[in-house]
Amino acid sequence: MVVFAVPAEVAVILLDIEGTTTPITYVEDTLFPYIRDNVKEYLRMHWEEEECQQDISLLRKQAEEDSNLDGVVPIPLETGNGEDEVEQVIQAVVDNVHWQMSLDRKTTALKQLQGHMWRAAYATGHMKGEFFQDVVPAIRKWREAGMKVYIYSSGSVEAQKLLFGYSTEEANAAEEADMHVAVVVRPGNAGLTDDEKSYYSLITSFNELFLSSST
Repeated sequence: MVVFAVPAEVAVILLDIEGTTTPITYVEDTLFPYIRDNVKEYLRMHWEEEECQQDISLLRKQAEEDSNLDGVVPIPLETGNGEDEVEQVIQAVVDNVHWQMSLDRKTTALKQLQGHMWRAAYATGHMKGEFFQDVVPAIRKWREAGMKVYIYSSGSVEAQKLLFGYSTEEANAAEEADMHVAVVVRPGNAGLTDDEKSYYSLITSFNELFLSSST
């Protein structure tokens, strides 16, 4: 087993989510498809709630800012003309969300709605978080050793909390920030170049991280 010795002065472990703590297939095959498949029904169920209306207002504002982009779907304002108008607005929101996701956009408006939808899905048991088997024991060990563990991800804070609360290419940036870097090679991740393999310390499990303070 390859072992990466964590320098004694290290007090913080910084983790990515996709492909590091969680299989990248979970994000691609479960989280995002859930949004695409259920956004219309979610909007219908929560339409009268203030939180949902705030999400829609944020998406509408984003659509206005995106008005110069090809394919953008504007979201009209309601005028109180009944259920047919509500359905038209809902469809516009659905189309806008699908358009943003097709471009892999990470706007605050989109991430906020996604986070609220995932929260509802986790709370009702429609989804469970998924981690590699070594993740939870490793985090417990690091915490017991007095280390702080943080997550760095482009997803919303709420989405990250939900993933960890309902559980069953950062290397260059990290090094430039003067961090000690180990790249976790997981099933389903994109392959590394020969140069990357020779340059970075590679591990396949958090069990291969050796804490100097744990001896």
